[in-house]
Amino acid sequence: MSVMGMTLYDMLCRTASMAPASRAVVHEGGTIAYAQFVSRVDRLAAGLHALGLAYGSRICVLAQNHVEYFDLYLAAAKLGLIIYPVNWRLTATEVGHVMTRAEPAVMVYDQSMASVIDEVRSGDAAGTVAHWFTIDGEGGDDARALATLYTDGESPLASHGSGDIAMVISTAAVDVIPRGAALTHDNITANNAQLIMALGLNTSDCHLLCLPMFHITGIGLALAMIHCGGCNVLTSKFDPAEAAQLTDTHAVTLMGSFPPLLSTLLDQAEKDGSKLSSLRHVTGLEAPDTAKRYQEATGGTFWAGFGQSETSGFVTVQPYFERMGAAGRPAGLSRVELRDEDDQPVPVGEVGEIVVRGAIVMHSYYAQPEVTDQTFRGGWHHTGDLGRFDEEGYLYYTGRKPEKELIKPGGENVYPHEVESVIDEMDGVGGVCVFGVPDEKWGEAIKAVVEADASAISATDVIEFVGSKIGRFKRPQHVVFVDAIARTADGAVDRDAVKADLADS
Repeated sequence: MSVMGMTLYDMLCRTASMAPASRAVVHEGGTIAYAQFVSRVDRLAAGLHALGLAYGSRICVLAQNHVEYFDLYLAAAKLGLIIYPVNWRLTATEVGHVMTRAEPAVMVYDQSMASVIDEVRSGDAAGTVAHWFTIDGEGGDDARALATLYTDGESPLASHGSGDIAMVISTAAVDVIPRGAALTHDNITANNAQLIMALGLNTSDCHLLCLPMFHITGIGLALAMIHCGGCNVLTSKFDPAEAAQLTDTHAVTLMGSFPPLLSTLLDQAEKDGSKLSSLRHVTGLEAPDTAKRYQEATGGTFWAGFGQSETSGFVTVQPYFERMGAAGRPAGLSRVELRDEDDQPVPVGEVGEIVVRGAIVMHSYYAQPEVTDQTFRGGWHHTGDLGRFDEEGYLYYTGRKPEKELIKPGGENVYPHEVESVIDEMDGVGGVCVFGVPDEKWGEAIKAVVEADASAISATDVIEFVGSKIGRFKRPQHVVFVDAIARTADGAVDRDAVKADLADS
């Protein structure tokens, strides 16, 4: 193993060596100190080692947040294994697509996902899985309780070094099978350093881990908290009443949020008579009114920025109202430029594609070398996002490149083409155009313009059909029927014309 670098396991051991009795994790079962956390991770690593998994083997996890999920990230880091988390909002078919890319040797799930796993196990994607484990009890068939892996046996430090891939975070399904952003230990620790520097995090901080651990924001903030020696308060998933109670009880100082989490938390706090006075930092996506309401109610700071799974999180960051409408300036370990269609830098004030270089940029798209090479052309990570800089280096996000259009309802990534391809399967549909529109609750909502006879097919039919085929968060919230959809000279749907005519309808 290289001496020049720090793995996620090294990071945990470093913090534990300085403050072994400090709180590491608070969960429904109690409080775990850092020394206990290392012991848990070592014992799980021993059980995983006994399975005889090869270096670089993938472990897929399909579960809501559990302390064992946290253990898995760090035990895998010790052994040179890769955590490949799966979005628990996906259908069994979509889970199978992720597994096709991951080719996992191990699948870990919880009982809330048992019916999905039953479907997955009947398909081809499960063929590489040698070991099935359930987090919360015994599973069916040959699935063992994950608890049986916590042993006092040997758990050698088998990671090759900080350049190893630690996790693969699925991005949107551009090509049906989602691409996976392969992040190294170096990527994650660099992102931790940026967050700690930008927000001024320290050992007194406490993070409410309410975002899912398959999401880069959820796991990224959690690992940054370990790095600075703070505490993670873990919830299975976001519930406003629980979040308000935990914030006050444990003096939570930090949380990540996507609409409508923060607004519902503020509503709950008002109802409970709580001021959420400890909550100094909230970061993520939010509408100006909600960010302002939070800051006025708590005295805290809402942090805005630009980033991706591919960049391990933020690459630019600022207090929300520091420069209204901006996404901040480049963070400490990120270099950011804007390029035109010929990959040449654009002048200040002009729009170009956001490109990034730095220790936070992913290793690759997992098992997709050609896609990786195209994305990394010219020595820069091409994000597919557009922006402009002002004279003082603040980045203003202006949207996605047309060929990489993306919708983000509640912080989830949805590619229009994926939804369009499902609606196209419906009888009587002659064409469809899907795009995002502003939404007060979710930040952005999905709208579908469908060429079909509205007397033969209803908006509900379209919405439910999409929900039966792909994740329900990808369902359109708005459906408009037209007799003939706008098309270009070559017969393709004219997206610009459709959006210009019907975005506000």
